[in-house]
Amino acid sequence: MSANGQNRHARTTRLARKLAVAGTGAAVLALPLIGATSASAATPAAATTAATATTAATTYPDNLDGWIRESLDIMAQHGIPGSYEGIHRNIMRESSGNPMAINNWDINAINGTPSKGLLQVIAPTFEAYHVPGTSWDPYDPVANITAACNYAADRYGSMDNVFGAY
Repeated sequence: MSANGQNRHARTTRLARKLAVAGTGAAVLALPLIGATSASAATPAAATTAATATTAATTYPDNLDGWIRESLDIMAQHGIPGSYEGIHRNIMRESSGNPMAINNWDINAINGTPSKGLLQVIAPTFEAYHVPGTSWDPYDPVANITAACNYAADRYGSMDNVFGAY
């Protein structure tokens, strides 16, 4: 075989390996091109997919990860800063992830306003920093996280800046 033929074979083999590594991704990208005789042949499916993606509501799992992610989405809509890591760190310190946690022993509890929920917020703070679109129940995980992050943003710049009781 000539050197030119060997070179062509090597290029073809490299391309085949790259496509194999890309796996189904390359196949999915090629699908709209296969069998379409014009640009309009692929348009209805693409338009339907795009419309479905924009109208589908985001769902979150009913667990700590889902509560934090839902809160972050609400916070983004209201310009409240914070990160998953900062929120998670503070939740684990304050309540160990228990949305029904209540502190009945500190000065707030002695004064009649115990800290409640994932981020241990007292009632006056929860009410003052409540974020529209969330529940008014301080034990509601998303409402508790979002109100606490709103408070922390006002007082410390972000929940990410909180490393102890606040």
